[in-house]
Amino acid sequence: MTAVQTTTTDTAAPAGGHIIINGRKAVHIPLETAIERKGETITAVHLMKPLAGDLRGLLLAELLQYKTDAVMKLLPRITVPTITDPEVSNMDTADLVTMAMEVAAFLTPKAVLESLQQ
Repeated sequence: MTAVQTTTTDTAAPAGGHIIINGRKAVHIPLETAIERKGETITAVHLMKPLAGDLRGLLLAELLQYKTDAVMKLLPRITVPTITDPEVSNMDTADLVTMAMEVAAFLTPKAVLESLQQ
């Protein structure tokens, strides 16, 4: 099985493991359980840093608390390839938690992340 490759412009991942997709910081997420879609197997996705518009209708506090409904609503907006609502609903819980953690990291200010690493 191979991961679906993006058709967007990717660059090499810098030290933090981030890449750039359509001008947005993104991370590569290998899936614990592949998603089957009309003859293709998705074994990994790129999760793009949400923009303000991606967060419309969501509460930041709920995303930072890994609230399932909030994370599930956001994922179709920021995954490459786009993971649909039904695919998110059927996603392995380990994959959902991994993506929720990455979303929270994207929303956390850089200075806070750096202070936690010390």
